[in-house]
Amino acid sequence: MTTSKHPETIALHAGFRSDPATGAVAVPIYQTTAFDLGDTESAIQLFSLQKIGNVYTRIGNPTTAVLEQRMAELEGGVMALATASGQAAITAAITTIAQAGDNIVSGTDLYGGTWNLFAHTLKSMGIEVRFVDPADPDAFRRAADARTRAFFGETLPNPKLVPFPIQEVALIGEELGIPLIVDNTAAPLICRPFDHGAHVVVYSTTKYIGGHGTSIGGLLIDSGRFDWERHAARFPTLNQPDPSYHGAVWTEAVKPLGPIAYILKARVSVMRDTGACMSPFNAFLFLQGIETLPLRMREHCRNADAVAGFLADHPAVVRVIHPGLFIGEARRRAETYLTGGNGALVGFELAGGMQAGLAFIDRLKLLYHVANIGDARSLAIHPASTTHQQLTEERQRAAGVTPGYVRLSIGIEHCDDIVADLTQALDGLGRSVAEAA
Repeated sequence: MTTSKHPETIALHAGFRSDPATGAVAVPIYQTTAFDLGDTESAIQLFSLQKIGNVYTRIGNPTTAVLEQRMAELEGGVMALATASGQAAITAAITTIAQAGDNIVSGTDLYGGTWNLFAHTLKSMGIEVRFVDPADPDAFRRAADARTRAFFGETLPNPKLVPFPIQEVALIGEELGIPLIVDNTAAPLICRPFDHGAHVVVYSTTKYIGGHGTSIGGLLIDSGRFDWERHAARFPTLNQPDPSYHGAVWTEAVKPLGPIAYILKARVSVMRDTGACMSPFNAFLFLQGIETLPLRMREHCRNADAVAGFLADHPAVVRVIHPGLFIGEARRRAETYLTGGNGALVGFELAGGMQAGLAFIDRLKLLYHVANIGDARSLAIHPASTTHQQLTEERQRAAGVTPGYVRLSIGIEHCDDIVADLTQALDGLGRSVAEAA
């Protein structure tokens, strides 16, 4: 643990100083499946959770442990768990506390993969997800009942990019005894959900945490601030004997270790059984990304602000979706929650509809046509023909996708070069649409 509260320092130093065996300053890649348990007494203590240590890489690994501690400190949480993907992190976050017959209440503004997980896969497991419009925070209260195990939202959902009302929903959750889980993938460092009352944070580290576009991974971070024991009736998985762990009652078993009942069960029960762990090599790569995350996020945000301003003045653009340009309640939320910048995502709608959107993508030379966000490189996609094409037009519009909508993930190239590529692509749209027709 560092003594600094500054993310630039935490990103470089938290969780590791040097390797005690070699003195190496870089975090080693512990590419191993299992660890020497020591004598039999040591093994008994490890397997009975009397002490925390390395047993098997599916449950924990020294390389991933540094990543977990570093991200926990950056977020202000007590402990983190690295997973194989962002989807795995969300799945673990829910299934740690929800079983068949339970439900969660989620905002409608979601990444498409999360929507499918909630609407179909969790449903097939007997966990109902009730979708409500986050524009009305009190809708979460109205949708909750005695079997509600969590509220869920995305800090900066795309394509709408209107920040989730974290504090408002968290307060409702505190009143009802329901934790708020927030996906902060699109807003690392620029938003700290725990500061606004969220209880659990999840990430797809594939995006900005890594930044290099080489690795898939996720993180689940526990604030340690939700009182699971106080709401024992709502959370039997943490407060009743767990038959899969010698009858352990998690809220009781972990008291000597701190407020980590939720995250420890996620690790030694859910992760142990489902196996969606992060590889040590990917953890090492994400650590390289974290070291420059504070610098990159500043450049991402600065460039995206400039691009949004450029697009707002271009005659081929009907509308620009970016937190820096919002008005009214959306602007209030952006100013409240995005205290470190407006993010790197920019959406815009072209006057020429579907054909204009397709032509724009085909004319790009610098920006990559990629179904991803968060790379150091600038990326572009036309959702109506790709990521959202399986949805009806009505469902697309409900998600904020129109035929002429384009989403940009602005990178850290020189801003003049990004704008130059956008300029040539936009200025040639008329000719390209005419040729396509």
